[in-house]
Amino acid sequence: MQPYVRALRDAVESSTPALLALSDEESSRHPAPGKWSPREVVGHLIDSASNNHQRFVRARFQDDLVFASYDQDAWVAAQQYQSAPWAELVALWRAFNLHLARVMETVPEPVRTREHLRHNLDALAWKPVPAGTPATLDYFMEDYVGHLKHHLRQIL
Repeated sequence: MQPYVRALRDAVESSTPALLALSDEESSRHPAPGKWSPREVVGHLIDSASNNHQRFVRARFQDDLVFASYDQDAWVAAQQYQSAPWAELVALWRAFNLHLARVMETVPEPVRTREHLRHNLDALAWKPVPAGTPATLDYFMEDYVGHLKHHLRQIL
């Protein structure tokens, strides 16, 4: 098992009780004008899981790492995470990420480690890979976990 898969599972399992311990007021409070509340951050992480789930599965069947992007702010606003029940958001986030850990774990090593010159991880990755530099799905999956942990630190 890749270390980032274990890190994802550990982050989800250790953060779930801490997230659920936030009150409705705490989970809906914006830390500053223009900044997402914990509800919106968790909603964003659900959107990230949803989009990356498709990317990680599709990567098995394509010859590049070029994937569709999405407007994060528009997705958060459209789904009205700010008014969604907190416990429901946390439960969905937890279940989706545990599923995503299983998906990541099942990707064959040659698929994970194959280098791709054609990718758009310069635009999609949390820590971008410059265009023209080889990238791997393994890197992108590990980057996903780093992104998730970054946002959990913001909340907790």
